[in-house]
Amino acid sequence: MKYPSNITKAQFEKIVPILEGARKKTKPRTLNLYEVFNELMYVVTTGYQWRALPKDYPKWRSVHTYFKIV
Repeated sequence: MKYPSNITKAQFEKIVPILEGARKKTKPRTLNLYEVFNELMYVVTTGYQWRALPKDYPKWRSVHTYFKIV
């Protein structure tokens, strides 16, 4: 789904190295990092509560974990 807070994939490609650099090398990623980042942007720009996020994003708990790490 397209939200005003989403960034383009071209914009995302510029910040992927920063995000990957902050990642602890553990098990393989199970979520699409682009979707996770857009959900984080949604929270930041709208001030939404984590549990009230749209259902077309990954589960809020998973994204919140990424938020705490990065």
